[in-house]
Amino acid sequence: MASARELVKRRKSIRNIRKITRTMELIATARFKKAMDRASEAAAYTRKINEIVADLAAADLKFSHPLLQQPAEEKNVAILVLTSNRGLCGGYNGGILRPTLRRLRQLESDGKNVSLEVSGKRGIAFMKFEGVPIDRSYTQFEDKPAFDDVNEIASRYVADFIAGRLDRVDVAYQEFLSSSKQAPTIQTLLPIGDLAGSGGADEASNGASIDYEFLPSAEEILEELVPAAFKARFFKTFLDAAVGEQIARMVAMKSATENADEMIRDISMEYNRARQTQITSELAEIIGGAAALE
Repeated sequence: MASARELVKRRKSIRNIRKITRTMELIATARFKKAMDRASEAAAYTRKINEIVADLAAADLKFSHPLLQQPAEEKNVAILVLTSNRGLCGGYNGGILRPTLRRLRQLESDGKNVSLEVSGKRGIAFMKFEGVPIDRSYTQFEDKPAFDDVNEIASRYVADFIAGRLDRVDVAYQEFLSSSKQAPTIQTLLPIGDLAGSGGADEASNGASIDYEFLPSAEEILEELVPAAFKARFFKTFLDAAVGEQIARMVAMKSATENADEMIRDISMEYNRARQTQITSELAEIIGGAAALE
């Protein structure tokens, strides 16, 4: 059994660690609320613009935007994986990196030219450890991703897709479903047909076709609307990833704090037993000494 002094030192160390984990839990909670507000504000806009694009894709138009068209052959695929810059967030990063690695190897085995882009220091370190080459890396995205920074990447994807340099764009991230559930997701965002299929496409297929009147022209409107729909959905993946990271860190730090409380209780009980044994031994020595004097 450890001595009472050693137990006191150990308990003090755990209490200090508990203060840190508790503070990090509170910080993650505050950041989660802010990230959640941003994601909620973007969700309604993203959903509506996707519904409009889905309706237009289902409408009987004489032309189609290049982002809505499926390439004749998929040769060049870009995968962007969103991870965190910091750790202490449980299985947040591992949950998305492992399926991404499987998808990457599957595409390569199918003969695709895969371009891997990684956001977050944890993902970059993981891919380097696995010996996977990274074409582009980003570390500027934290819990408040700026639209201008995300838009720069999205615009490049749009230009490359229209020019034929890319045939598909996948984004791997933790999709936010609810405050208690996030799902690792690898979603195809380009061509945008898959993106539009979840909103108003169902309404368009179940009901009568919708007639649109375009001013100034359908071409000009779609030229702005379709890329905007892609960029909105692309930006939302970053917002979802930020929310998921803060939830994961909040849960991990809460669990660490609770484990520290349990360890402190166990050490306190062990300390009391050690102290009791020490006092009993000292009393026995005193009684023995008094008896010897008699």
